Amino acid sequence: MTETAAPLNATIARVTDRIRARSAARRGDYLARIAAAAAAGPARAHLTCGNQAHAYAAMGPDKTPLAEGRGPNVGIVTAYNDMLSAHAPYADYPAQIKAALREIGATAQVAGGVPAMCDGVTQGRAGMELSLFSREVIALAAGIALSHDTFDAAIFLGVCDKIVPGLVMAAATFGHLPAIFLPAGPMTAGLPNDEKAKVRQQFATGEVGRDKLMAAEMASYHGPGTCTFYGTANTNQMLMEVMGLHLPGSSFVNPHTPLRDALTGAGAQRVAEITALGADALPVGHLLDERAFVNGLVGLMATGGSTNLVLHLPAMARAAGIELDLQDFDEISDVVPLMAKVYPNGLADVNAFHAAGGLQFLIRHLLRAGLLHADVNTVAGPGLARYTQEPKLIEGRLTWVEGPEDSLNDRILRPAATPFAATGGLKQLAGNLGRGVIKVSAVAPDRHVIEAPARIFESQDAVKEAFKRGDFTADTVVVVRFQGPQANGMPELHSLTPTLSVLQDRGLRVALVTDGRMSGASGKVPAAIHVSPEAACGGPLAKLQDGDLIRLDADTGELICLTAGFETRTPVSPDLSANRTGLGRELFETFRRNTGPATSGASVIV
Repeated sequence: MTETAAPLNATIARVTDRIRARSAARRGDYLARIAAAAAAGPARAHLTCGNQAHAYAAMGPDKTPLAEGRGPNVGIVTAYNDMLSAHAPYADYPAQIKAALREIGATAQVAGGVPAMCDGVTQGRAGMELSLFSREVIALAAGIALSHDTFDAAIFLGVCDKIVPGLVMAAATFGHLPAIFLPAGPMTAGLPNDEKAKVRQQFATGEVGRDKLMAAEMASYHGPGTCTFYGTANTNQMLMEVMGLHLPGSSFVNPHTPLRDALTGAGAQRVAEITALGADALPVGHLLDERAFVNGLVGLMATGGSTNLVLHLPAMARAAGIELDLQDFDEISDVVPLMAKVYPNGLADVNAFHAAGGLQFLIRHLLRAGLLHADVNTVAGPGLARYTQEPKLIEGRLTWVEGPEDSLNDRILRPAATPFAATGGLKQLAGNLGRGVIKVSAVAPDRHVIEAPARIFESQDAVKEAFKRGDFTADTVVVVRFQGPQANGMPELHSLTPTLSVLQDRGLRVALVTDGRMSGASGKVPAAIHVSPEAACGGPLAKLQDGDLIRLDADTGELICLTAGFETRTPVSPDLSANRTGLGRELFETFRRNTGPATSGASVIV
């Protein structure tokens, strides 16, 4: 660890202090709760013989070590399934983890599984309305897994959009335990993402048929591992590393490689070393402090990461007693340069980003610029400087060496001193239409300001139908309302991306305004998303009418309706009953009724 951090940037310090002050009461209560849990001592020492017999009955050769209780017992919470490419590699992880822990006199049990749905499968479908709330189910399911109270630490296996945030919420809730996240890695590169996007647009305009579209999609999503674009799943992996929950350099190592397997075993052994049974105890609740979350925000801006994390980070933070606000995102974005160009912000995929120097290069240069808290706890040990090192297998032994000093491809990755843009990828928008966010890292500068008449829609299908009829012939702000968490679960509207991109390519100045979400893979069309208060709560979007003049200004942060008398209108109240049933939506009515606003994470449980 030779990297020395510069003095902390004044804005980063000020935002951190503001978060700390805002969170003082909530964080104080949280730390008291986990201190009380930790004071009770290792859980298995207090179980009856009957309790323990039930817990160990199926553990075969591990029964005796478990019953003696001398070594740590680690609970594995897994999102494995074999229909998601990102999670399929986890099939082999429990056996690898158990074998690695036996080497050091520890044990592991699969404590439970959590659901893992794929937004790529449910895009534009009714199932997408369950997507955001699956985060809450994942947190609840992980909580049930750990409720057996037989574990000295936890290992979390998850990658994609809602899975990692839900698992972090559970890890924070059980914050008296040490925890580590073990990634699965991205699939190897397939059809370039820009070529896939081109075929999607050609299909939207009728230039190619479904056979060509299917061939392109299958060539892009072709094997085990995370999708290779820089969407929510890979943004999650970046966050886990920058926040110190992964081992250094482990996020973007491909599945089923010797290095990947070595990192899995090393991660399992490391979490066993930091339990209360040893000298280096590190409860994850102490790792997940305001500095760790600010580091996550910095990583999000420096890489142009997914807008979905603007929802998830506040929810994760609240589980650890910390309160984030959109203002924090906005002010950090103003001082953090955009250092990476990964699709959809560029042409490269995450494998190329990793090869160019990846997170080790990024963290090194952010530390040098004083843009990250260096004095944080991590699963690898104290100090973020450890994360400038990258793992290597040298003569079969896992070793960490200093990562690259210079970018190996400056079209993909640049130092903070000579970035792609002086500011980060996200901007807060506010005005008489509410508060929301826009991702500008992939939006051309000449489209940062859109002022045009509104066309009002209440479903993404209605937008597509209008497009097919040829209704869009002039500059337009497309408003898709009643897409918030209380209306229909806040589905992603990513299937609108090809349609809106075609209009933009035809020379029209277009923008999207919605109380819904867009995918982490969206970005070239200016989109004001997560607008709150949402229309279903009588928010301003419910007062808009066709033809209202709307101004979206990503430079000044304005989102306003310029039409006189707009504010005095009565909000419309549409029939939302069609969103209540089918494909399990009826099971989530309680979630819709009780969810919080998007500005605080749209959570039901924190």
